[in-house]
Amino acid sequence: MPPAADLRLFVQHLRQPEYVHLLLNAWPVYGMAAGAFMLLCALAWGQEQAQQIALGWLVLMGAASLLAVYYGQQGYDRVLAMSNREAQQWLMVHMRRAEAWAWVFYVTGAVAGGALAARRWQPRLAQFLGILACVLALWSSVLGGWISQAGGQVRHGEFREGPPTAEELLLGNEQAH
Repeated sequence: MPPAADLRLFVQHLRQPEYVHLLLNAWPVYGMAAGAFMLLCALAWGQEQAQQIALGWLVLMGAASLLAVYYGQQGYDRVLAMSNREAQQWLMVHMRRAEAWAWVFYVTGAVAGGALAARRWQPRLAQFLGILACVLALWSSVLGGWISQAGGQVRHGEFREGPPTAEELLLGNEQAH
């Protein structure tokens, strides 16, 4: 059991949105990849209960994505203020990528929820939606890695090979408007 002082510090950190974002940001990436793997296996083996569990997991990961984006937006100004110029540029790219592509994570969760809901009354639709949810989860995983790549550049200068390219910064400006 951790000491009481460590628990108090942890609870104190939970009041900082950038810390909550840090705790949640891996869920959309790894969670969607795990969900896609579980669902792919369940679909291949025709395991109905395993499909339901995987689809439920993807719904949960869609919600976690929503929370990761929300807390990232809430903590943006604070992280921006504590960062140097190069890190600020990477933070901008990270935020723009996340905001431009978050919808894929949300749609993945919604499609997985639709597949769960359709199981009883529309089995063929449920099967189609399950396959679509699997494809979307794989796409979400790739996008999540790409979004996270920019996010990792913010606080981990050892991974940087310089600032983002002018193209990345310009593309981000176009997507933001």
